[in-house]
Amino acid sequence: MPTRALRTAASGMYVQQINIQTISNNIANMNTTSFKKNRAEFKDLIYQEVAANPKNIDIAGIVENPNSKIQVGTGVKPSSTQKLFMQGDLQTTGNAYDVAIYGDGFFQLRKPDGNYVYTRDGSFKMSADGTIVSTNGHVLEPGFTITSDVREFAVSTDGRVTVTQTNGDIVEMGQIDLVKFVNPGGLKALGDNLYAETETSGVPLIGTPGFEGFGELRQGFLESSNVDIVEEMIGMITAQRAYEINSKTVQTVENMMSMANNLKRG
Repeated sequence: MPTRALRTAASGMYVQQINIQTISNNIANMNTTSFKKNRAEFKDLIYQEVAANPKNIDIAGIVENPNSKIQVGTGVKPSSTQKLFMQGDLQTTGNAYDVAIYGDGFFQLRKPDGNYVYTRDGSFKMSADGTIVSTNGHVLEPGFTITSDVREFAVSTDGRVTVTQTNGDIVEMGQIDLVKFVNPGGLKALGDNLYAETETSGVPLIGTPGFEGFGELRQGFLESSNVDIVEEMIGMITAQRAYEINSKTVQTVENMMSMANNLKRG
């Protein structure tokens, strides 16, 4: 049926719109600190069985089996968008409060309501009361407060936080732990470089940076996005061509229907 072909082509055009939207979001965030690109994923729709020869025509004494069926696809649908947590390049900033993760893991942040969110963005700041917070104002766990007598703030690769006071004393303030998930792709993206735990991601696993598969910390660096602009441009061109081909299918079916109508009038 021509209408089946129209619906199939329309589904192809729709998913390519989703694909372009995903790619455009990746490109828009290519300079966003620690941004992880998305990949649109699709599924084929249910298949319909149609008779191979509905007329059951006898050709040269051979009769088609009336029970013979063939499967005809009905199109495509979007299934999900997948976050790809590949490592981004580390860019030096020289800022003591900028900390990048080199490897697997997330920083754990505590919101004002007591709930936890997770991020790869290590561009931390000092609040008015001296607490180390994210750019959103969420407290970096387990909580660090810098007093007025602190001259230097340091973070080791394994997460140990030390400060040098104005009198020269070095004081260890605590430990920055990282969090991993069995399935980081299942995390819920909240925007603002934040992620939330879901059933799909699994429970957070806390560990020490540089040990047991956790990444190391790099003070004075920030992780850039993992968007490859060349790869995204190629994906955009491919999606555009797929959209054009599906729209050409619509035009072809419309021409076939017009021809059939003209034959009927003739």
